Amino acid sequence: MRVRRSVRLVAFVLLAWAALAVPAFSQSCSLCYTQAASAGARMIEALRSGILILIIPPTAMSVGMIFIVHHKRNQFKRTESAGESGQDW
Repeated sequence: MRVRRSVRLVAFVLLAWAALAVPAFSQSCSLCYTQAASAGARMIEALRSGILILIIPPTAMSVGMIFIVHHKRNQFKRTESAGESGQDW
């Protein structure tokens, strides 16, 4: 029950962050702007596709890594009985 609540909270925070980042999309670098302005429709579409190709794989890998770490987090937790072994790491 508590995990579901925290997942919902994280999802809400990410949605809010994405919604607030919309004004940031209107800002672009001047080089991209001048290249897109001087290019035709075909070049603009290629630029948009290239941006998506460069963004999607790292984002998917990051989300996948977070998913794996979230599900494996209890596997490496230190228990209280580990202190009885005499090793203090």
